[in-house]
Amino acid sequence: MDWMVMLAQLLLSLSFLVAVHEFGHLLAAKYFGMRVEQFSIGFPPKLFSFKKGETEYALSAIPLGGYVKISGMIDESLDTEAMKLAPQPWEFRAKPAWQRLIVMLGGIFVNVIVGILIFIGITYVYGESYILKDAVNENGGYQVGPVGESLGLKTGDKIIKINGQDFEYYEDILTPATLLSTNGTYTVDRNGQLIEIAIPADFIEKFNKKSSARSFIAPRFAPIVGEIEKGTIASKILKVGDKVVEINGQPIQYNDEVISTVKAMKNDSASAKSDSLLLKIERGGEVLTFKEYFRNEKSIGFYADPKPFIDKAEKKITYGFGESIPKGTEKAFSTLAVQVKALSRVVTGAISPQESLSGPIGIMQVFGNEWDWSRFWSLTGVLSLMLAFMNLLPIPALDGGHVMFLSYEIISRRKPSDKFLENAQKVGMVFLLALMVFIFANDIIKLF
Repeated sequence: MDWMVMLAQLLLSLSFLVAVHEFGHLLAAKYFGMRVEQFSIGFPPKLFSFKKGETEYALSAIPLGGYVKISGMIDESLDTEAMKLAPQPWEFRAKPAWQRLIVMLGGIFVNVIVGILIFIGITYVYGESYILKDAVNENGGYQVGPVGESLGLKTGDKIIKINGQDFEYYEDILTPATLLSTNGTYTVDRNGQLIEIAIPADFIEKFNKKSSARSFIAPRFAPIVGEIEKGTIASKILKVGDKVVEINGQPIQYNDEVISTVKAMKNDSASAKSDSLLLKIERGGEVLTFKEYFRNEKSIGFYADPKPFIDKAEKKITYGFGESIPKGTEKAFSTLAVQVKALSRVVTGAISPQESLSGPIGIMQVFGNEWDWSRFWSLTGVLSLMLAFMNLLPIPALDGGHVMFLSYEIISRRKPSDKFLENAQKVGMVFLLALMVFIFANDIIKLF
């Protein structure tokens, strides 16, 4: 069932973005008097279509894309027979180069505008929520997982600077801008001693592996029972709101200590102590003690509730509509800049393509198995901006390839031959097909 929720979000997001992208081409083409033969969301076979005026509007079966068919244009259809006929006034090829250039930029322009509008809307509707760094450090610092430990961090560390600069929010530690910074560092307070932890250039790759982002660092918080698993020890003895204070004589202050103490018990399988769990909890001002058989158990069976900590540490910022416009626009372009920087690292070889590139399966997992509109629109906004950028790349078969040839025509006043454009389109399609196969295969490999 989880995969259906993820797939539904992916298809809705991509269908929306493809529709607005191709609609940008359609509007520009019709404005300049070009005939638009077909507008399709998805690739054939067609599921449903209707005709309005000269244009057939279709919904097709393969949802990962779409197209708009403009008369007299060498595109994915490679309709070379029509190109052998004399140009007609309503055809793409009969129009001035500057008009054709605007048509090709239409989809890119609309994706940029949509991406900006999404970020403005998110800023206005949801505002911003941050965990204050000082609140985390005052509460015992960070719980560090395997990814953080590989960097040299330890549970209880307090991060006080990023790249030598003070910062305000816990989220600043995790931003792609921080993880992609050149010669980046975390300054850590470890039991009163300041330590510099270097951030390797390829460190961000670890966050593309399953569950790695969650095993980096997180604020420590008290072991207050929030959710109880059925059929576990917790389901027999604990109640929501209980606070664990001691396990087998070991005082407990943070939730990560519950996890580490239980793990140590399981590793100490030769000891008779590992057979029993002596648990002290605080409930309604009383301290209660429970002793349970533990030999065959994997965990106590509860999830700690971070809400009491978040209520104290969280800072919420709301924006009026007027304030949301510059703030959302800034977010959109800063997000795009980070994505472009990451892509440049892949191209230069600083980051492994296998670890960093994700296709539909990877993106589907980012949407998550619960429908969260804030996350859905945030990711859709990022995808809209990245779709605009990727389409602007000078690769034949992409809008950027057409833009490149049209720019050459405008500057040189010489139009490339239809045969050259046809062959360039074929080469571009082969390249893109090979890239899609690589990305799909990479997605599948990363699942295992």
